[in-house]
Amino acid sequence: MTTKKRLARERRGQQKLRGTLLLVLDIGNTNIVVGVYRRQKLISHWRLSSNRSLTADDGFLLLQQILSGKEIRLSQVQGAVICSVVPSLTLAFERMVQERLGFHPLVVTASADSGLQIQYSDPQQLGADRIANAVAAFHHWGGPTVVVDLGTATTFDVIGERGEYLGGAIAPGVETSAEELFKRAARLPRVELRRPDRVVGRTTEDSVRAGVFWGAIGQIDEVVRRIARELGQKPKVVATGGWARLVSPDSQTIQECDPLLTLEGLHLLYERWNARRGRGSARDVSSQPR
Repeated sequence: MTTKKRLARERRGQQKLRGTLLLVLDIGNTNIVVGVYRRQKLISHWRLSSNRSLTADDGFLLLQQILSGKEIRLSQVQGAVICSVVPSLTLAFERMVQERLGFHPLVVTASADSGLQIQYSDPQQLGADRIANAVAAFHHWGGPTVVVDLGTATTFDVIGERGEYLGGAIAPGVETSAEELFKRAARLPRVELRRPDRVVGRTTEDSVRAGVFWGAIGQIDEVVRRIARELGQKPKVVATGGWARLVSPDSQTIQECDPLLTLEGLHLLYERWNARRGRGSARDVSSQPR
């Protein structure tokens, strides 16, 4: 193939991509999960450490760097959706999209058109990530469903048969619990968290691993069982988040594991917003408190 033909082919490929790439940002206290969708397919994703001092310019350079590794340019991105529990990073990435990419992102809050009937007493207290999880879970499995998100916190989100967001529970996350233990118990060594070979540890390190790991699983299974009793029926239970793959195989109640469920929920929320885009801007549908 001649250089001229190769360049023409590359240009055609770039034109095909343009207008079809969606940038998805799930900004948490510990990690930022970045995804890129081409139409209905998640083509790439990355998990980065959250840096609360990140500026809009820093965010642009960071995204430019990681996307270029997959031969994706930010200029190919024509839509963006942001889900965040860190206000400073919400503003940084929102500004980055507006100033560097030239359009307004959808910033998901409780006021977004999610299609869910949110039954929280104060919907504004509900985290955007929990909304995204509920949207994706109900889309794939219907209800009743429980989403167990294993991140900085372990959250339990309960969705009813008709798409009602019923509420949930919040507990310290797996790593968060361990870190607090290491801080408060001076003689306990900091250990790498992984599945222990046995429950009865024969070293201090193994004992810590056993307590943290099996304690987390016991917590999940007991909370899910109590949720099922309150519902009066057995829900579908789905795990997501950074610790989902480690914990799910040993849980007696988790039935599905999808570490990228939040990204899928954000993609669905963007599609819903985009379908009615002619009636308003992203700010009309979902406003981020300043």
